[in-house]
Amino acid sequence: MIITNNNNLPAPFVKMAEDHYEIKPKRYSVTTLLKPVREILLNRRYNDVIEQDCSDMIWMLFGQATHAILEKYTVGKTEFAEEKLEYTFDSGYTVSGVIDLYDMEKAEVVDYKTASVWKVIKRDFDDWRKQGLMYAWLLRKNGLPCDDITFYAILKDHSIGKAKREAGYPQSNIFKYAFPVTDAAIAEIDKFIRDKLDDIIEYEDKSDDELPLCSEEDRWNDGDKYAVMKKGRKTALRVLDSEEEAELYKQNNGGDYIEKRPGEDKKCNDYCRCCTKCGYWQSTHKEETDAL
Repeated sequence: MIITNNNNLPAPFVKMAEDHYEIKPKRYSVTTLLKPVREILLNRRYNDVIEQDCSDMIWMLFGQATHAILEKYTVGKTEFAEEKLEYTFDSGYTVSGVIDLYDMEKAEVVDYKTASVWKVIKRDFDDWRKQGLMYAWLLRKNGLPCDDITFYAILKDHSIGKAKREAGYPQSNIFKYAFPVTDAAIAEIDKFIRDKLDDIIEYEDKSDDELPLCSEEDRWNDGDKYAVMKKGRKTALRVLDSEEEAELYKQNNGGDYIEKRPGEDKKCNDYCRCCTKCGYWQSTHKEETDAL
């Protein structure tokens, strides 16, 4: 990956950004396996030409600083920080992971995160759960016990004022998410890992256009919306999730026409490094593609 410095930030910012995950054949990290196959393979194919500005990676610096500080104060004879683990299948493919903190006596994994308040409000923890279970899977594959997973997230956009005023808003800027590790959950994540590697192997030699399209969920797209509009009015009378709901609303409450508003692929547009190499993104962003 090519790191740029368009905002002329100090050298440490650039060096931090350059210290990224090294791509190796047949080797996939736990966090990589959380991504869709198209994104994984396009990132690998175009890693040498993809550009990213170090200013866009500022929260990575914050996360690394958090990990370094907490690792410094790790105590206990049975606690291990930044524990590196891996497991290689008979196919030669390896899954690797670095665990922030592992307590062998408690058989517990602790992971530190930076996150948005919105993630907590939406209870959007599926990726954390999978990541934690993959760490537990790695530990067990290496003969180590793991019975519990705990995440501590620093909410980078937390507001004390909103915590006082709004129901359901996180009351602290530190959020804890924990769950037990069951044999059923390990079996579930084992299947997830094997299925993801099978998909990667299946598509490794396919062309870019043949790669499976990322799902709406993968693209952080909340779906098309249908706005009930009235002539002469700029704002919608109501915005609904389906055309049928919008039509029913128009019949019962008035309105002149229904305007379809395509869902926005938020991850593709703002957070996917390989989006400009993706045929789907190119087809939906023709003007930007032509300018490249």
